[in-house]
Amino acid sequence: MNDMLSPRHHTYRKFSSILDRSIYEPLPDDWIIGLTDVVGSTVAIQEGRYKDVNFLGVSIIAAVGNTIGSFDFPFSFGGDGATFALPGVFRPQAEAALRQIERFSLNRFSLSMRAGLISLQEIRRNDRDVRIARYAVSQEATYFMFAGGGLRWAEHELKNGRFTLPSAETVPDPDLSGLSCEWNPFETQQGTILSLLVEPRESASDLTFSRIAQEVMQVFEQADHSSSPLPTSIPQRKDGLPSVSSATWAAVVSNSDFRKFDDILRLTVDCTREQVDEVERVLGNAVDRGEVRYGLHLQSHAVMTCLVPGPNTNSHLHFLDGLDGGFARAAAMLRMSDSSSAQAAPELTVT
Repeated sequence: MNDMLSPRHHTYRKFSSILDRSIYEPLPDDWIIGLTDVVGSTVAIQEGRYKDVNFLGVSIIAAVGNTIGSFDFPFSFGGDGATFALPGVFRPQAEAALRQIERFSLNRFSLSMRAGLISLQEIRRNDRDVRIARYAVSQEATYFMFAGGGLRWAEHELKNGRFTLPSAETVPDPDLSGLSCEWNPFETQQGTILSLLVEPRESASDLTFSRIAQEVMQVFEQADHSSSPLPTSIPQRKDGLPSVSSATWAAVVSNSDFRKFDDILRLTVDCTREQVDEVERVLGNAVDRGEVRYGLHLQSHAVMTCLVPGPNTNSHLHFLDGLDGGFARAAAMLRMSDSSSAQAAPELTVT
């Protein structure tokens, strides 16, 4: 798997670099895109099942990686689901993993899940694309970022019932080795945990969106503290077991996905209410110009789901979301937004 990806894609070490959509490289035409989405995730989150929703959202990444024996493939966690890309030769393994997760979600959590698979050729026939860039969050861990509009289009089609896989009544449980939720929610240190989604309008050029995204990021980078929602001091594990070493916790913080791009700029950041107001000003102006649409949600804590793929524990990956269903609630606001006005930020939810 490494031979299929690594030699052909430059690794970027600055987040500002991957905000430039012109650097993204197209995937080969024979690749496939897999998607999952927990049905009714907003209701489940309102019922306090945020941990179940996030666990299921990450689960397809673990299942696919364990099935093909590598985690060096493009994927993105979206809170209540995930997206991944694989060469077409892995279609049987991808289909098996998707069916297993779909059945696992229903049998173990009583939550329905949409699971779909689509060829990249089909996406391109609909005037969209899937391009990727590799971003190194640390010396050991990298995430792939996506551009081209293909993922957003595929997600929309999946929600409308297209490209879903036929359900299987009897399938084995997925191999979720390495997937866990070991930590209690992390309380904000700056005032609020902001879940933010910013999507470029089709009319916005790469340069225009890059400028807007950079302006948003500068709001958080002006502060004296990191915008990561993870504390610098070592927290207690939720199972009461001894916590990790300082070096291990530093690696956890470094390897988290609190900022990413997958056709949408996704942020889970610890910030002040003044920073939220400034970001809304920036984005409100961009909305008025017809350049982006956005959704956000504020909450008191962040949550983390962890994936430790195989024996190389230094390459562990950590997927972040807001405790109060941050990405799912921000997505609901984004769907309701229009090109002429931005909606007001909701009140802080203390959970």
